[in-house]
Amino acid sequence: QVQLVESGGGLVQAGGSLRLSCAASGSFFSIDYMGWYRRTPGKQRELVARITSGGTTNYADSVKSRFTISRDNNENTVYLQMNSLKPEDTAVYYCNAWFVITRTLGSDYWGQGTQVTVSS
Repeated sequence: QVQLVESGGGLVQAGGSLRLSCAASGSFFSIDYMGWYRRTPGKQRELVARITSGGTTNYADSVKSRFTISRDNNENTVYLQMNSLKPEDTAVYYCNAWFVITRTLGSDYWGQGTQVTVSS
């Protein structure tokens, strides 16, 4: 069974920093992309950042130059370094990844979510 476990959320003042981690475990062949989404009450879940297995990244316009996504392929872990945090970054952040389960089977999985709260 594949699992994604997030950590690193919490409460921080505006202008502060947090680092989220998401570790993948279970039985799979490889991981294609890994990424972070967030959701606030009343809004749809939105992509924050994504990174491919080769290291190509893309970011939501609202977080460019403030957030950095990275991954450790040996540890099957993805990170999100969040700097210059703003109150509007407050959300539940979800880890997402596409797993190649076998050579002919793949699927995406989600973590349980971690709360990030930025106070003004």
